[in-house]
Amino acid sequence: MSIDRYPCSKSKSLQLLLFLDERMTSHIHNQEIRDKLAILNVEDSFELEVVDVGKQPDLAEHYRVIATPALLKLSPKPRQILAGSNLIDQIDNWWERWQEELSAEGGDLVDPSGDLAGLNCQVPKQLLLSDSHSYVSKVIKLTDEIFTLKQEKSELLDRLKLQDRAMSVLAHDLRNPLTASALALGTLEIIHNPQDYRANSLDPVKVARLIDRARTQLQSINQLVNDILQPRATTSNQLDISLQKLNLGELVVDVVTQLKAQFKTKDQVILTDIPQDILPVYGDVAKLRQVIVNLLDNAIKYTPDRGQIKISALHRTAQTIQVSIADNGLGIPAKNQKFIFNDRHRLDRDLAQSGYGIGLSVCQQIVRAHYGQIWVESSPGKGSVFNFTLLVHQG
Repeated sequence: MSIDRYPCSKSKSLQLLLFLDERMTSHIHNQEIRDKLAILNVEDSFELEVVDVGKQPDLAEHYRVIATPALLKLSPKPRQILAGSNLIDQIDNWWERWQEELSAEGGDLVDPSGDLAGLNCQVPKQLLLSDSHSYVSKVIKLTDEIFTLKQEKSELLDRLKLQDRAMSVLAHDLRNPLTASALALGTLEIIHNPQDYRANSLDPVKVARLIDRARTQLQSINQLVNDILQPRATTSNQLDISLQKLNLGELVVDVVTQLKAQFKTKDQVILTDIPQDILPVYGDVAKLRQVIVNLLDNAIKYTPDRGQIKISALHRTAQTIQVSIADNGLGIPAKNQKFIFNDRHRLDRDLAQSGYGIGLSVCQQIVRAHYGQIWVESSPGKGSVFNFTLLVHQG
């Protein structure tokens, strides 16, 4: 930055900023502009600071200078900027009017909230103007930080709102297993009440069935709680999730089109059943695409030639959408179904090929980060159905 020091007049002060590109190719034209302003200063004193945009692009951006050379009138207000190759002609055209504006306004300096506030003619001008733009640079930096903080605040509020909705969905989903387990335990309690006439109505097989039912429902409750807590461990540390309003039908059509060649290779039939009026969901487009592609890729791999694969969606509740990908392939043994979403878990039959490795583990992380659940329903030899849920977008 360079400073052109002209006499200071506190009562009347035209304050200017000259933005130049100090490259050698612009040197002659820049000097002509400097000479012009020096001549004008003989008759009408003013305050001028010259800014090299190559060294201080932040100032050029702050004052919205889009071309050089440019002359910015800071005071008297209103601000005005002249720019272009004919800058000297523009200065000649506006100079007299600027002097009239200065006389009409009484020569006030810019106010304390402005960029060159508090100039004192007894202090060296170079120090004053340098301090002024140091202040401006700090203001720009603070403004950027405030904008960033506002964005982060908005994202946090959206996430908190989404977590509140997820907790509401969890509370709703917990009712069924809680009710079922309570009924089973209530029936068992009756058995141990000798005064109740129904005490001998249940045989040991039915008792064992009730106990198993209660245990299963309690496991479901535990899994629901884990699902809602899991995003806290995965989203912030491993996944960069950007939740927004998402049209699920459009995403499914796009993915099916993308994998069309793979279906054709094995002469497989792909069916889609996505209602046209299905509600939008909260989702990260790239991450959910990864989930659907991975599940369809597995379906293609484990479904025989000329087999059938179906992807569908439905409203599971008023607040959740369930997506299902079904095939008529090999199926998954019951003993493996609870482990296939574990990282690097492999079925014995698949040790010689890829599949059911880290892919399903990543799918689980992504779905949980969306505050959803993912599970499989399968019978060996009868195919598999992979299901996952997403929250309905509100608004």
